[in-house]
Amino acid sequence: MSRIEKAFDHGKAFIGFVTGGDPTLEKSEEFIMEMVRGGADLIEIGIPFSDPIAEGPVIQDANIRALANGATTDKLFDMVASIRKKTDIPIVFLTYLNPVFKYGYETFSQKCQEAGVDGLILPDLPFEEKQELAPIAKAYDVDVISLIAPTSKDRITKIAADAAGFIYVVSSMGVTGVRSEIQTDLDSILKLIREASDRPAAIGFGISTPKQAKEMAGIADGAIVGSAIVKIVEKYGDAAGPHIYEYVKSMKDAVMEA
Repeated sequence: MSRIEKAFDHGKAFIGFVTGGDPTLEKSEEFIMEMVRGGADLIEIGIPFSDPIAEGPVIQDANIRALANGATTDKLFDMVASIRKKTDIPIVFLTYLNPVFKYGYETFSQKCQEAGVDGLILPDLPFEEKQELAPIAKAYDVDVISLIAPTSKDRITKIAADAAGFIYVVSSMGVTGVRSEIQTDLDSILKLIREASDRPAAIGFGISTPKQAKEMAGIADGAIVGSAIVKIVEKYGDAAGPHIYEYVKSMKDAVMEA
């Protein structure tokens, strides 16, 4: 069983996101360990990128802060290797195709394996082009995580059947960010996914409150939270650690009630 599979093996999963290097690499590592302490089951680390098209203003600003403070892909690989000495929690990188392509698919996948990165989420990788990267990544035990959006419609079954690791269900259209309510017909999407795949499905985009996390985990296998955590980093800076711990603990408790 892979580390990603283990994340969903003991009930509903809480998945937390941070932008790597925001505000610094040292603090990112500290914040990730606070998320682990708070009960997170899987960690997403965003590789800072100058043109993060799927992200709303909160995570865009975090990218700018991280890049300004010298965060690079190589330094994030080193950070993950350091985290691996402390925890076995599953870790996935959220990045975009261009940085991976520039790095070289094979070299990037090998570095992931060496550092201890379990999967990749690439919001701008079309399903039709996934096979350019996925077999190479798989050879290094790295899953390319599939995203299913409300607009996927007749492609949902196809995407789900081919999924590796877990399936990232996008709750609503638009960019990442906190939403007061989520109105997408997620039940229908999840029904199609479950008919096509036994991979766990977690819902992300717009989840920020324990109530929302409980609702989403109630219909899926887990809840993904990004912008709300990044907002804590934005608000408290270097002192965000204890606040992240408390927030993640409250969200994990809510998910477990689902």
